[in-house]
Amino acid sequence: MEPRLASGFWVQAYRRRLEMAMIPCYITARGDETAGAVLVKVATLDGNATAYERRATMEGRSWMVLAQGPEREVDAAIARQRSFDPDLWVIELEDAQGRTLLDEPGLA
Repeated sequence: MEPRLASGFWVQAYRRRLEMAMIPCYITARGDETAGAVLVKVATLDGNATAYERRATMEGRSWMVLAQGPEREVDAAIARQRSFDPDLWVIELEDAQGRTLLDEPGLA
């Protein structure tokens, strides 16, 4: 079993990586510092967006699409998740190419 980083620490490290890649990011919902789940939304600046959540799989944990399509629909899906889980972190990115860096080592 892999050790888990505190959510707040992971979010700050992820923000720093995004800043280094010049991808604007905003924390729109602060979750539990220790064990809050994290959602990442990337707006592609054309009215569309994708939201990712980290899920457990047979191979470990990986990022999966929670919602994709018109940004307002993705925002509604995120709002539903927040209503179930008030400890949820939400990080929003803006990138026309849809880059999230979530597939990079240490983030996947």
